[in-house]
Amino acid sequence: MSYEKIILIVYLSIIVFMSIVSFFIYGLDKSKAKNGGNRIQEKTLLQATVFGGAIGAFLARIIFRHKTDKLYFSLTIYFSILLEILTGAFLIYMSFGGGLHA
Repeated sequence: MSYEKIILIVYLSIIVFMSIVSFFIYGLDKSKAKNGGNRIQEKTLLQATVFGGAIGAFLARIIFRHKTDKLYFSLTIYFSILLEILTGAFLIYMSFGGGLHA
């Protein structure tokens, strides 16, 4: 297996893991917002989004209807999704289409 494919697998694993984490912390924060508990800092939610959890954050916003009125959350999520897709596309291209040793 080439190192490009290993990098792709690691990248996709991080995206899946961080999306799950992001989804659950958005859901937890929404639950705490409804029940008056200790809230999760917005900085933490945004960090989870930027560091690979954009897809989970996007889905959580739709399902839990959380942080939908905050423009900076929308911009951060959309920009992060775009970056994740472009990075994934590049890694797929390097793995299967035009690797460095091709």
